[in-house]
Amino acid sequence: MKNIRIISTCKKEGMYWEKRTQETTGQTGEMRLIKVYPEEQDMTVEGFGGAFTEAAAHTYACLGEKAKENAMHDLFGEAGLRYTMGRIHMNSCDFALDNYTYIEENDTDLSTFDISHDEKEIIPMIVDATWEAGLQPTLFMTPWSPSPFMKTNGEMNHGGKIKDEYKDLWASYYVRFIDEYRKKGIDISYLSVQNEPNAVQTWDSCIYTAEEEADFVAGHLGPALEEAGLLDSMKLFVWDHNKEIAYDRLKAILNYPGASKYVSGCAVHWYTGDHFENLDLIRKHFPGREIFFTEGCVEYSRFSQTDDVAKAEMYGHQMAGNLNHGVSAIIDWNLLVDFQGGPNHVGNYCDAPLKGNEAGDDYERQLSFYYIGHFSRYIKPGAKHVVTSRFTDSIDAASFVNPSGERVVVLMNRSDVAETFYLAEGDCSFELTLDPHSISTVLYD
Repeated sequence: MKNIRIISTCKKEGMYWEKRTQETTGQTGEMRLIKVYPEEQDMTVEGFGGAFTEAAAHTYACLGEKAKENAMHDLFGEAGLRYTMGRIHMNSCDFALDNYTYIEENDTDLSTFDISHDEKEIIPMIVDATWEAGLQPTLFMTPWSPSPFMKTNGEMNHGGKIKDEYKDLWASYYVRFIDEYRKKGIDISYLSVQNEPNAVQTWDSCIYTAEEEADFVAGHLGPALEEAGLLDSMKLFVWDHNKEIAYDRLKAILNYPGASKYVSGCAVHWYTGDHFENLDLIRKHFPGREIFFTEGCVEYSRFSQTDDVAKAEMYGHQMAGNLNHGVSAIIDWNLLVDFQGGPNHVGNYCDAPLKGNEAGDDYERQLSFYYIGHFSRYIKPGAKHVVTSRFTDSIDAASFVNPSGERVVVLMNRSDVAETFYLAEGDCSFELTLDPHSISTVLYD
């Protein structure tokens, strides 16, 4: 262990990504030890990012020019979160200004297909992110609902299902959307079948059982993507919902005749708890399939009174746990929200790392911004996750080896007391103290 650098954040101490260096001690404590095993490698990290929702894009578009520039620095710049990924929604989602689609109602041949709606604010935000980062963020696309006429309930909200007679049309809709974005110079690398297919929401939603999702993949969407030649350049994910039944859902879909060949992975959210063991089951039984975390946020409906330290620690705990159990990409929900936690066309507000002021012309960083950065700034795309052994569960820990060989260890102390211990690799170690309710990233060669 050499060239040890420690980056720390602790709100109580007024530290935000504060840097210091450290020397090895040549001693190793046995009772209070966190040990890294870089030779024990498993999954490869794809990257980190957030969602280019219409809410985020609209909030961004309303910022002053200097604030817009700062927001891009904070999200995609070298001095900020260094995001390399993003999620986009096909048709509207709850974090849109209203329900919308890209076709006129009852258009059964997509002759009116038009993405000019996205050209107003969403695509310009993606373009600005591309300019800031020097390359386009890797995009993951998801629909929330088909057009009303395609659904059993005749509306985009409140669930409903895709009608059998429109399944081929809906599959063609994905292909057309991908193609129209490509015409604008924007590539989509990943897509999922449906956002949260197991939940009837007051907002844009559509229900699929496991069998229905598998049938749509095997008989409609998969063949449509294949015929368009898209499966050579993008990967299809299923589920895109909470973790508690992710393994069951993926197993059912992969066992459905004809579906397996089209499915590259499983997407998960965090809203029903940890369920890290479900991720382990996917890794164990389906080692060739990737797991992406595609959505998580601090919902005001449940956590509006929670302090910002607890909100930030929710991110730290979930990010470390998901990465330790097989998730290879983490995409946060809205990149940016307004002062209310929206806009949202059904009032389903939430927090985000960047939050606009009441005037709408500027924004402020939330504490979660800094906690996310302890992962996204230092764990590079292509990094290998490695095993970490820790003496206590009050410290969340996750370790990685970057493509350069640099070690990255993220450590978060969720307890009310300082924790002093030895961080070790092989025969080398050094003593480290984590302040109460703090997070640190340790880098060394």
